[in-house]
Amino acid sequence: MSYVYGSKHTDNRETLNVMSRAKCYEELKQRENRWWQAGQMLSTLKERQMFWYSDNSLIMWLVWQFVAYVVVAMLLMLISKLFNMPLSVWQYLIVVLLQTIVFAVALANRSRLASRLQNKIDEQELARAEAFSEMIILAADCLYPDVHRKAPITLQKLYEDSEVSFYLSSLHCLLQREVEAGRLRIKEQQNQADALLPPDLADDELASHASEITYISALTINS
Repeated sequence: MSYVYGSKHTDNRETLNVMSRAKCYEELKQRENRWWQAGQMLSTLKERQMFWYSDNSLIMWLVWQFVAYVVVAMLLMLISKLFNMPLSVWQYLIVVLLQTIVFAVALANRSRLASRLQNKIDEQELARAEAFSEMIILAADCLYPDVHRKAPITLQKLYEDSEVSFYLSSLHCLLQREVEAGRLRIKEQQNQADALLPPDLADDELASHASEITYISALTINS
C-alpha cells in the first residue's frame, strides 16, 4: 500500500516538474520577445542616428532640404493645374520661405534632437540588457539543464527540438554565457569557427553555421 502511495507521490511530483518547466519555457519565450523587439528597435534607432546625426550628416540634411523644395514645388504646380488656381511667384516664394524657416529651426535644434535620439537608444539598450538578464535566470531553470542532459548537441538540433519556438540568435547568446562560465564547451574543431561569430549574430546569418556548432557539457565531463 505504501508502495502505491509512493508511486503516486512520485508521479505527482514529476507532473509538477513538467508543468513548472513548461511555465519556465513560456516565461523565457516572453522575455525573448521583449529582448528581440528591443533589439529591432535599437537597430532602427541606430540607423536613424547614423543617417541624420553622423559626422557627415549635414550634407544629407542639405540634400533632403533641396529634395523637399523640388517636391513641394511640383505639388503646388499639380494642385494649381488640377483646381485651375494659378499661383503667383510670390506665393511660391512664401512657401519656400516657410520651408527654409522650418529647416533652419530644425538645424538649430540638431544637437537637441540628436541628444533625444541618443536617450531613446540608451533606453532600448537598457531594456534589452534587462530582458537578457531575466532570460539567463530563467534559462538556468529549464534550458540549461536540458542542454546538459542532451549534450553533445548542435545548435541546429537544439533549435529544432526546443519546446517553444526560440530565435537561433537568442539560443546562441544564452548558450554562449554557459560557455563563458565553463559549464559548456564547444567541440574543439569548431572553436575557431565559432569564435568568429558575434554572440548576437542575426538569425539568417547564423542559420548556415547552426549545424556546425556542437555543445558538450563540461559538467558531464567533470563528473
